[in-house]
Amino acid sequence: MAKQLLFRQTSGDLWMDGKFMPCDAANISILTHGLHYGSCVFEGERAYNGKIFKSRVHTDRLMNSCRLLGFEFPFGAEEFEAAKAEVQLRSGIDDSYVRCFAWRGDEQLGVTARQNTIHAAVSIWPMGSYFADKMAGIRLTIADWKRPPADCAPVKAKAAGLYTICTLSKDAAADAGYNDALMLDYKGRISECTGAHIFFVKDGALHTPSDEWFLDGITRATVLEIAAVRDIEVHERHMMPDELADFDECFIVGTAAEITPINEIKGVFYTPGDITRRIIEDYETLVRGGRLG
Repeated sequence: MAKQLLFRQTSGDLWMDGKFMPCDAANISILTHGLHYGSCVFEGERAYNGKIFKSRVHTDRLMNSCRLLGFEFPFGAEEFEAAKAEVQLRSGIDDSYVRCFAWRGDEQLGVTARQNTIHAAVSIWPMGSYFADKMAGIRLTIADWKRPPADCAPVKAKAAGLYTICTLSKDAAADAGYNDALMLDYKGRISECTGAHIFFVKDGALHTPSDEWFLDGITRATVLEIAAVRDIEVHERHMMPDELADFDECFIVGTAAEITPINEIKGVFYTPGDITRRIIEDYETLVRGGRLG
């Protein structure tokens, strides 16, 4: 049986509000606005060989998520980058998951939050494969919940509250015997998975949903960079579920999921091929500090 990943820090130091402290000494009020009203944003990052991959890009996105939720990140980018690097160094972990987040405090518990102090923290723990054996491929169902449009939610923010329907969808998928769920957007078009973006392969070209209605993915952007170097044609476009059977290969991408092949989407089957293998190999090269030849 595969070992279950523990998604939390259980030892060592973390960083919160400008100070390093043992992880079991970090406490917040139960009346924090971020808990009751979802006014929290976060980043999931990975370190490889002791270095956080695209750390500054993640920090910039975190700060932008704060702005989209109506508050300013309370630390400068360089100070926060230094804190992340120090947490990683203190951990002594070569390959880790780094969770950075910011939230409104407890000064005012109500829908309005203008008087609340903004807090920030960085936590870290060991991280292997997000899926038990991702290279064997995983199975997706199709979620009942739809991704919202940009005029109904701050869809470009990595906001905690936006993940409620992702949790519901992923848990329902697991209950049905699947690894994850493919989510459609509010118009019924293919969008993303519960915590990763999706790519398809047809006739040697990549096809991926247009990103108007979901988070600007850092791993997704990295795959597009790889495709440009390898002269792989990319089509960013709207796709409907009835196209699923038209593709030869499929894989999902994300900081936690990395590049994970898909074997099935609710009765439609795929076989990982040369394009998927090339993307996986090139991504591994990049995160380990190498360059594409």
